[in-house]
Amino acid sequence: MTDMDYMRRAISLARLGEGWTNPNPMVGAVVVKNGRVIGEGYHRRCGELHAERNALAACTEDPAGGTIYVTLEPCCHQGRTPPCTEIILEKNLARVVIGSRDPNPKVAGRGAGILREKGLRVEEDFLREECDALNPVFFHYITTGLPYVVMKYAMTLDGKIATVTGASRWITGEEARKHVHSLRGRYSAIMAGIGTVLADDPLLNCRGGSGHQPRRVICDSRLQIPLDSRICRSAGEYATIVACGAAEPEKKRALEAMGVEVLALPGPDGRVDLPALVKELGRRGLDSLLVEGGGVLHEAMLREGLVNHVCAYVAPKIFGGRGAKSPVEGMGVESPDQCARLTGPLITRLGEDLLLEYDILGGMKGVYRNC
Repeated sequence: MTDMDYMRRAISLARLGEGWTNPNPMVGAVVVKNGRVIGEGYHRRCGELHAERNALAACTEDPAGGTIYVTLEPCCHQGRTPPCTEIILEKNLARVVIGSRDPNPKVAGRGAGILREKGLRVEEDFLREECDALNPVFFHYITTGLPYVVMKYAMTLDGKIATVTGASRWITGEEARKHVHSLRGRYSAIMAGIGTVLADDPLLNCRGGSGHQPRRVICDSRLQIPLDSRICRSAGEYATIVACGAAEPEKKRALEAMGVEVLALPGPDGRVDLPALVKELGRRGLDSLLVEGGGVLHEAMLREGLVNHVCAYVAPKIFGGRGAKSPVEGMGVESPDQCARLTGPLITRLGEDLLLEYDILGGMKGVYRNC
């Protein structure tokens, strides 16, 4: 096996922590001595030991003189767990191969620097692009304090998310719908608009997979959410926030009695202040947000420049209909140069459907209209 093989094994290990490490990064580590893997590990859950400590604890022989391959620069500060640089030095490793650099101001090159100062051979940026791809959420959150926002929707080939009657079950096939639940499991919170709740009465939970359940956030400016909706009836089981512009006291008390947190964040027009909501979620330690709103909420998020990534599930169907809803509605733009700009797509086939993923380069411009 080669250095690339060992690092790619560390990358695959890191992915095992998906959905559980937030707001920490996903990290994997492999310990090699005399051409043999003698230990491996990954960061399993926020608050638990880091990948390096798990890998070294799993070693089948003394790792002294060996090499550790780690997907992210080892930490050098005391947090919920001790610094990883300490255990690497304690075990007398000779070489450290690092994939991603850690932008956390508490680390930011100091971890690698400490190891070099103590005489270890340190190689950085090894398969960095592949390692960086593990943690766009962490990199965004640790540098901005804001959740990494993913906009997700399913549409037909002609860009419809429902028929002219509003029917939307089902646009995509079973494989794509199953993938949506694995997608939800990656993020700390999931958000929908009140229009989606009234039209579809969704549960917005994560079925199957690891068991991680994201916090549910409903954007409901006038606090219209029905008390008998599935969101409200299941609030005792799944943590739920309803963000509103103004909260009528009796309705607020009724929702809180059901386990719903009502969060009033009015903007200048009395509707939900979306930037303030995203900032508040970040303040609470929610590092990522999957937005499954309708077209109005999507357009509002794009126009505020709050979206980082798009996941579009495209089905080989055509609905037609001038009045059929589309993924992004609202006011729209007046000219092409005001559009939201995206990178080239990552394309995944899911049965008969396609998943197109894009990073957002710039939000929509023009007059803002909130949801």
